[in-house]
Amino acid sequence: MKPQPMRLGDLSVGFVHSLADAVRSHDADPLPLLEQYGLDAARLAEAGARLSIPRYMRLGHAAIQLTGDPALGLRMGRMIRLNQAGLAGITAAQAPTVREAARCLTRFEPLYGSNYRGQSSFHEDANGAWLRFYSISPYNAYNRFVVDSILAGWLHQLSSLCGETLRAERIEIEFEAPDYRDAYTMLGDCPIQFSAERNQLRLSLNSLALRNPEHCPSTWRHLLQLCERELEQLTRTRSLRERITQLLGPLLNGGREPDLEEVAARLKLPTWTLRRKLAEEGTQFRAILNDTRRDLAMTYIRDTELAFGEIAYLLGFASAEAFQRAFKRWSGQTPGESRRNYRSGA
Repeated sequence: MKPQPMRLGDLSVGFVHSLADAVRSHDADPLPLLEQYGLDAARLAEAGARLSIPRYMRLGHAAIQLTGDPALGLRMGRMIRLNQAGLAGITAAQAPTVREAARCLTRFEPLYGSNYRGQSSFHEDANGAWLRFYSISPYNAYNRFVVDSILAGWLHQLSSLCGETLRAERIEIEFEAPDYRDAYTMLGDCPIQFSAERNQLRLSLNSLALRNPEHCPSTWRHLLQLCERELEQLTRTRSLRERITQLLGPLLNGGREPDLEEVAARLKLPTWTLRRKLAEEGTQFRAILNDTRRDLAMTYIRDTELAFGEIAYLLGFASAEAFQRAFKRWSGQTPGESRRNYRSGA
């Protein structure tokens, strides 16, 4: 049976509203563009509606072309509202402080967006905290706006919570400084480092401690309980194989294969226990790794414009040639033939 491409991830259609607002801020009408992508008023009003990550990236790229603004993601981020992140956002809006709101947005991110590449995170130390967005490299005209909108969105959302403009102490961005680098002044006057190891922004202890004047303790606790239940519902039915597949995405990058020991450590299991549990499910780690690489390869070929060398890197192959040999073994076609077939059949 022909393997089905797996999903790279999806996110709530609530974020489409801020993208539309950013387009309108350029005196352009976003409605024809949204309808072209199947995002009419009925779809945007549908409870729990999600948009696939590749489709979202193509939508963002089309919006940038429509407006002629390569910094549209930064503008979009300044228009993102907490309620557009669904239950997690509504809960964050009731947090007592900026610190707890930031924790809420990252912890419950799966409720409004998922990506096999990873999850955003909050890292506090004695002097402040980093809000970190996972890597979605390699970067191109289709995905830089995502990083821009996330970092700008965090600053705007947390500022709206405490009622004053938050100033990041530092912002770090993985991709090289783009042609529109001057537009980053809208994030404030903090130092910005491009070509960094991570996508993240730094908040001081004073910023983290700023209080939310709209906080209601009982409502906050109730909403937290609802988020915990929703998150548990998302994860409790996953088999061990599904949990491993989810872990492999972030571990595959960089032209290297993750091994059984590394995955066992992430699952907090002894290696022998993981091997035994997989045997009980009738599989082995190598089979899961190969199936995950194959399914991701099919998805990248179908849904993205990535070069084959970039796909090889994302799947942990040492070279593009090694990836092409494996792909031919999986599908009976070269990556180029497969992409042409997808395009002609679309």
